[in-house]
Order: sequence, then structure tokens, then C-alpha cells
Amino acid sequence: MGPTARLIRLSTPSRIVPGLVKGRYLARRASSTSQNPNKEAPVAHHHRPPSHHHHHVTYSETDDAVPWLAKQPLHRLSLADLVKHGRPPLSAEALLSSARFTLSLLPIRLAHRIQALRNLPYIVVSNPNIRKIYNNYQHSLSTLLPWQGRTISNLEDEIRFTEVLAELVQTHTDTIPILARGFLECRKYISPGEVTHFLDQHLRARIGTRLVAEQHIALHYSSSPHFDPPSSPTPCPETPGYIGVIDTALRPASTVDSCGSFVADICELNYGVRPEWFINGSPETTFAFVPTHLEYIITELLKNAFRATVENGQSKSPVEITIAPEPPSSVTIPITLSPPSVSLGAFNKDHIQPLDDNAPGVTIRIRDRGGGIGPEVLPHIWSYSFTTFSENEDDPPGAWSDDALSVISAASSGGSSIAGLGYGLPLSRAYAEYFGGGIKVQSLHGWGTDVYLRLKGVGRIE
Repeated sequence: MGPTARLIRLSTPSRIVPGLVKGRYLARRASSTSQNPNKEAPVAHHHRPPSHHHHHVTYSETDDAVPWLAKQPLHRLSLADLVKHGRPPLSAEALLSSARFTLSLLPIRLAHRIQALRNLPYIVVSNPNIRKIYNNYQHSLSTLLPWQGRTISNLEDEIRFTEVLAELVQTHTDTIPILARGFLECRKYISPGEVTHFLDQHLRARIGTRLVAEQHIALHYSSSPHFDPPSSPTPCPETPGYIGVIDTALRPASTVDSCGSFVADICELNYGVRPEWFINGSPETTFAFVPTHLEYIITELLKNAFRATVENGQSKSPVEITIAPEPPSSVTIPITLSPPSVSLGAFNKDHIQPLDDNAPGVTIRIRDRGGGIGPEVLPHIWSYSFTTFSENEDDPPGAWSDDALSVISAASSGGSSIAGLGYGLPLSRAYAEYFGGGIKVQSLHGWGTDVYLRLKGVGRIE
């Protein structure tokens, strides 16, 4: 379908309400089922509380709410926010407090993303993939709006609210590959720089939104009233030391080894060679962090290191990973956690380490002999539209290449490619920077690359 046809066939058979946003028109969807007729109705409407609590929110009401909500300031999320309700199993009151905190954040966060999507050029938002993401955000906001302006004060409400959160998380699972596909198809109408700016903001915001929702879902299933971790639709580890999705005694060396094995398997499959690695420094270091974030970052950094090492003919030179804990600061703000409300199974363990035993943060250096990064490539490694695996010699550095976004688009079908930076490096940096860390790359062209990953845990709040 050509761009002109896309402009006409935006959404059928729904009502089109054009709205002028910064001089750009956007057709807004009036029915959540127009994009996907098979999509179930929101969970909150299936199990609707008594009528004095809820009313059905139409899409025009959602549209009207977006500009006001998008003007509200975003709460800067910290890891301390996510552990402040105490160690599982949470009491009923602590769980309700977590639900109210979650509700205070999510509508504003969703509205900010909807507004940002509205501000894209009309022809870009007309793309079916970009539009699907826009419709998903509209739908999720419409399921949360009935909860606005009321207090979640009983467990019945909290159960229904958690169902809404579970649906929200599920709805946005494939956001990244769908956006990648959309921007790839729209590359004639939007510059790589604009895409990088939009995605940088969007994906960072998405990290926080998913984390807030998944944290409450995990706390719900590990609370006294609803204790049933295996039934959680999102990660809810029963391992001692976890508060929701946060591991208060995360050992980076263990993450490096497990991710290293995974990436080495991919390498062996693609190249017939299995790279080696070793860990030095302080491998016994623990700190409080989100394990899934660390796993994503380490996997992406090891992919680059292993691939470069093999392609440079240095597969016998092991990749060196150094773990350096950050020394405790003289200025710390202690975090006081309330004890578990009752003794329930696996969570009642004496060996859960208190947060103040951990390093306040950790720096991980990944050093390879992969020949380094060429000076013509180095300035572009943080671009979402750039890949080192472009075979089109006519493309200038930093230009669109089909493979750049295709790599991440393929991720939704379960494919794991070692080739192409795709979104890996910039998205890793977004995860690292979200809680005050960062990634720095030091290249010795012709020799190898040092990547410094710095992460801050819960042990220190600034």
C-alpha cells in the first residue's frame, strides 16, 4: 500500500476525529477493536466493580484526557521507589499502598507517550506498525482512566487493578520490534536523527512504565493475601532476596557467566567457533538491581565482543570481564524496609542480605581483542538506525540500512542474530542510564575495545 492509500485507510470502520497537534493532523481511533478485531475487551471492563466505581471510558474521553495528563510532570523513578513498600510477603495495607503508587504514575506516563506519537509527522503515524503502537497506548490509557480520581482501598479493587496491569504489560510486549518495522518502512519520511531522538525518549519511558507495572504484579503474587508466585503472568521469583522484580543481592559475575554461555552458543552456531571469557576483579560483588535489565545489557555487550573477536581471528584470546564494586559513599541515605508481615514459605529466610551490605554500585569492564571500532563507525554506534552489518557500500555512515532495523524486527519471531548492532547498543545504554549508570566505549582501532558499564544499585540514593 502506498503512502497516499495509507492516509485514506487509517482505521475502519471507526469514527475519525482529526485533531490538529502542532500543525500536524492525526486521525484518532474511536474503537479499540478497529486495529485488532480479535482483541479481547479490557480486563477491567470484564470484571467491572459496582457501577458507582466505574464508567465506560470512550476513546473521545481518552483523547480529551491526554493533553492535560501529558502536561503533568513525570515522576523520576528510582529503585528505592520500587522497594519502599517492604520485603515480601507484603501485608494487605502495603500492597494497597503499592497499587496506589503505581496508579499515580502510569496514566501520566502513557499520556506523555501518546502525545509524543501525535507529534510525529502524520505520514509516519499513518504507518500500520506505528499506528498499532499508538492504538495500544490509547487502549491502555482507556483501561486506567476509570481508576483515576479514586482510592484503591480494598483487596477486591486491587485484584482488578492488577488484572489491568497484567493486560497492559501483555499489550506492549512487542513494542520495540513493531516500532522498528514501522520506522524502517517510513525511512523516506523521517531522518535517522529524528528516529534516534524519538526512540531514545520512547524506549527509556517504556523501561520505567513496564517496570512499575511488573513490580506491582510481582508484589501482588508475593503478598500475604494473594501468595502464589508461580501464577504470576510476569516474573515473580521465589528466590530469597527478591523484592518484586528486584534482586537485592544480585551477583553480576553469575549473570556474566549465564549470558556468556548463551551468546557463545549463538556464536558457535553462526561461526563454528566458541569464544572464551574469564572474570577477574571482585567476582563475589553483589548489589541490588533489576536482573532482567542486567541480563539484557550483558548479552548485547558480549554479542559485540564475541563477534568482533571471532571475526578478527582472535578466538583464542579470551574476552576479559572485570567486576569492580563501587566503594561505599560517606554520604548515604539509609533505606528502611518494613519486615515481612507473616512467615510464608521461601521468603522467610535468614540469609537474605540487607541492602546496606551491598556495593552501592558496580562497574563492569568488558575487554576484547576484536580489532576495535573504526573511526568512521565510532560516532554512529549509539544511533538506533545504524548497524555495522550494512553490505551496501553506497550508504554513508549513519545512514539507514535495511539490516539495521531488520535485526530487531526479527527479534519478535524468536530469531537471535549475532550480526548487526541494531538497537542493541543504544538500548543497552538506555537501560544502564535509567537508574543513574551509563556505558562508555574506548576503542583501540586495530587492537580491541574496552566497554565500561557502570550501574548504580539501591544501596545509595542521590
